[in-house]
Amino acid sequence: MARTSLLSRLLGPRADEHASVRPLWHALVGAAREKSWYADLGVADTLPGRFDAITLVLSLALLRMEHEEALKAPSVLLTELFVTDMDGQLRETGVGDMVVGKHIGRLMSVLGGRIGAYRSALQQADDAALAEALTRNMTMNEGTETAGLAAAVRALFQRLESLPASTLLAGEI
Repeated sequence: MARTSLLSRLLGPRADEHASVRPLWHALVGAAREKSWYADLGVADTLPGRFDAITLVLSLALLRMEHEEALKAPSVLLTELFVTDMDGQLRETGVGDMVVGKHIGRLMSVLGGRIGAYRSALQQADDAALAEALTRNMTMNEGTETAGLAAAVRALFQRLESLPASTLLAGEI
């Protein structure tokens, strides 16, 4: 039998404020962990490479969400889930309480920069700017060209763009 803390019993159960975007978050993390990113497209299967893949896929989803008023509030919740997940990951790797906030600030800055780079690159008709943005922002296996990755990223972004808001939030990507 699971035991609950005294505080939990006194305050009662908390509502999951992120419940509406949790399916999308899990789908995005799952998409970022697909083997093809690493085995076929050259993303390094390392901690930095996996972080880059997650921020890439999250960036694409957030870019999709910024175009629709109904998705603006969920995009904030999705970003909060990213912060929560990264906070947990940092703590698991031994980062102490005193510096977690500093690391989270840097990670948010990285995410914001990548969103800007990918937004600009995806507005171009060809994939040259996107390949360049990926070269700057992704941890790749040595000697890997980013042209194939750029094509896959554009295809994923187009798929996300084509989804109705309800389908996206349900995590059916």
